[in-house]
Amino acid sequence: MLCRMELGIYGTGRFGSFWATQLARTDTRNGPSTRGPAPSIRVKTFNRSERPVPAGCEAASLEELGRCDCVMLCVAISAVDAALDALVPHLRPGTVVMDTCSVKIRPVESMLARVPESNPVIGTHPMFGPDSARDGIEGLPFVYAPVRADEEAAARWRNVFASLGLRVIEMTPDAHDREAAMTQGVTHFLGRVLADMELETSVMATAGYCRLLEVVEQTCNDPYQLFVDLQRYNPYTPQMRVRLQESLTRMMRLLES
Repeated sequence: MLCRMELGIYGTGRFGSFWATQLARTDTRNGPSTRGPAPSIRVKTFNRSERPVPAGCEAASLEELGRCDCVMLCVAISAVDAALDALVPHLRPGTVVMDTCSVKIRPVESMLARVPESNPVIGTHPMFGPDSARDGIEGLPFVYAPVRADEEAAARWRNVFASLGLRVIEMTPDAHDREAAMTQGVTHFLGRVLADMELETSVMATAGYCRLLEVVEQTCNDPYQLFVDLQRYNPYTPQMRVRLQESLTRMMRLLES
């Protein structure tokens, strides 16, 4: 029988609340036999301001959060430093600290600098959110970067996420940010550009146009701060924006000629 694990969620905004609820449902979720049953996870949540407690979770103080087996930071990239400064004094030795940011180099550096050596540090990026995972998280990608964790701790939590049906992808923070600058950064950038154009639905909309509207909806439902942080803290997004601008310029010149 699997032992019950305590997992703390720091930050219950739109994504944090969604993620906490997904984790809290592990008691009733059964994975395929190739993965084995999902672990039993007791989820505790903390938020600096008053918010509703996510379904299946229980509210906790910072002291209680710091005693969990693992704490996951579900805050904006720009808020990671402040969250760590608040959490670290309450961490017990051995508690694993993870982030869930869409950028990896910056938050991982912050965790390594602020979290004591007695606490393993693992970077993660659930590559989905409340909109893209509205039908469930089964098979969705989950980036995993055990930057300071022994093999036992790294394997334990890797197996936890795999048992939830997630497609765990292990890569370095640098490799993640380099790839995400295109796969995510350009999507959010174009989504905001299309939103700024104030695209509207139409009775004669093609399938392609409808997919563009879906991109706008998906990206603009996320907090504007996420868009800003994706562009500001990923060291590879400036290169993406330069390439995008160059391509737009080439297309305009082709039309003009």
